[in-house]
Amino acid sequence: MSINHLIIRNLKKNLKNYYLYVFALIFSVALYFAFVTLQYDPAMDETKSSIKGAAAIRAATVLLIAIVSIFLLYANNIFIKRRSKEVGLFQLIGMTKGKIFRILTIENLILYTSSLIIGILLGFSVSKFIIMILLKITGIEGIASLQFSLKALVQTIIVFVVIYLLIMLMNYLFIKRQTILSLFRVTSKTEGKVRKLSLFEMFIGILGIALIILGYYVSSKLFGGDFTSMVELMLAMLFILGSVIIGTYLFYKGSVSFIFNLIRKKKDGYLNINEVLSLSTIMFRMRSNALLLTIITTVSALAIGLLSLSFISYYSAEKSAQNNVPSHFAFTNVQDSEQLKKALDENHIKFTEKAIDVIQIEANIKNIADFNMEGMNFNPDIMQIPVVSDNEIEDLDLSSNETLFTGYNDLLKKFMTLKESGDITLLGKSKKIPQKFIGLNKEFIVPYYFTGGGLPVAIVDESTFEQLKTDTNPEIQKESNLYIGINLTNDENLKKANHLFQEMTFIGQAESQLDMSTNQKITMGLIMFIVGFLGLTFLITSGCILYFKQMDESEDEKPNYTILRKLGFTRGDLLKGIQAKQFFNFGIPLVIGLMHSYFAVQSGWFLFGSEVWAPMIIVMVLYTALYSIFGVLSVLYSKKVIKDAL
Repeated sequence: MSINHLIIRNLKKNLKNYYLYVFALIFSVALYFAFVTLQYDPAMDETKSSIKGAAAIRAATVLLIAIVSIFLLYANNIFIKRRSKEVGLFQLIGMTKGKIFRILTIENLILYTSSLIIGILLGFSVSKFIIMILLKITGIEGIASLQFSLKALVQTIIVFVVIYLLIMLMNYLFIKRQTILSLFRVTSKTEGKVRKLSLFEMFIGILGIALIILGYYVSSKLFGGDFTSMVELMLAMLFILGSVIIGTYLFYKGSVSFIFNLIRKKKDGYLNINEVLSLSTIMFRMRSNALLLTIITTVSALAIGLLSLSFISYYSAEKSAQNNVPSHFAFTNVQDSEQLKKALDENHIKFTEKAIDVIQIEANIKNIADFNMEGMNFNPDIMQIPVVSDNEIEDLDLSSNETLFTGYNDLLKKFMTLKESGDITLLGKSKKIPQKFIGLNKEFIVPYYFTGGGLPVAIVDESTFEQLKTDTNPEIQKESNLYIGINLTNDENLKKANHLFQEMTFIGQAESQLDMSTNQKITMGLIMFIVGFLGLTFLITSGCILYFKQMDESEDEKPNYTILRKLGFTRGDLLKGIQAKQFFNFGIPLVIGLMHSYFAVQSGWFLFGSEVWAPMIIVMVLYTALYSIFGVLSVLYSKKVIKDAL
């Protein structure tokens, strides 16, 4: 048999056994090429100029390279070990290590070159579709065209040539270090031996669960007022991160074995065929893969969490814009508002106008404040807040000694919890006016310009407002104490009116609700796109790694399947056990990752938007569905091994 014939035969065999690896390689090249193409596409010009999208994409390409490189190196490590007996046979028939290395190099060169060409062509064909998705998410008006980028091609080739050289270096070192005898023993080494569970393993099993629960508990208290300074918050975050990651590692190292051992003891050792093929195998296999599973779980949780948070912000863009700019257009200067009103009249766009006087005062709210956040610039003894008259609010009539707070959101609630009633004091420059606090509403009535982006607005009786207005401290007043809000009668004219607004030059503060919503969607849309892109890459690569591990385990356990078949167990009997095994193998990392991301999102979602459940559930369901595909593929491969076992 000639060397060329041997190489062709090996390539056919590898493609048959490791088709998913070839798919992942092609997918990685296509994804990277399409992603890099975004940097050089003219349709991205507006995104680049508006939010430095090019810099964000360049940073993402670095992470993409890291994910792909680690995956390909790890996968190659699995495959070179799987072919160790083949390498040993080559040496037995007289081949030198250098000649064997050249054979592997040529095989990989053909495989990588073919995958690179197919991946680039595939990436080029879907690049327009990817750009269309980005433009749709961000809401930017642009024309996506199918353009081949020579710069993207060169960058892609350089990256994957470097990865190829690293893989060849790994293969060279593997062949050089191994003896003929060790090559025949590589695949016979079990990842974990069945032995009695020690007291130490029981201890780390319990400790792992305890650390995860402790991390979740501290996470739930993170922004609840238990930590009253930035230093305490940072230390708490570091503790949560360390506790959860270490706990996850110990969970795989000892907790899974400990829990399954309790199940076995409860059954007094009498396990059916399903439990033998699932519980017993997982108890010892998962322990030896603890580090790998910890990394996969942690990065999965990070991807799900970041994607959920960015989606929350994107999903809440319109609501956040309404909170920050309560009317379609907000002004602090009469001349500016008159300029827009004139343009609206000329274009026959009907509108309503509302003007509100807003003053800044200091207040002592210590008696109603259920917080202590001096270290974070919240001092309940002297806190600056905006004040308006109840005459400006429809269907509201307060007595002279009553004060109502409004503009209270979930973020403020986490940092500044207020009681339902109590006594407060409004502080003018020389007067102190005692008031009864009668409650708080969520409705926002003035723009963030007056509230500093988050403080509630105090509504008082007209007489009280006039007293405070004549006794204000000029040092804390805004440049303008007038808020002019313009709302269109028909929302269908909003885009046309907003276009008129954008063409104008204003003297004072001028805000557009639509512009604020659009800008947030562009910013968070790009972040969501990048995180989703990287998350999809990691999902594919980590799913493939787990699939490859299950392929190895199925091949290792093939003799056991043969024995069980000879004992009379049917394929269906074995398949049920395999299905349970893969359910645990893929389900446990998925469930732990989802739990980590859930508590991470719950601890700080209010910093990103006003809606949490819908965005988070959508992300988790999509991730679970895509992740489950690899579990199904593993079952199908195990089914093939069972069929070949007899």
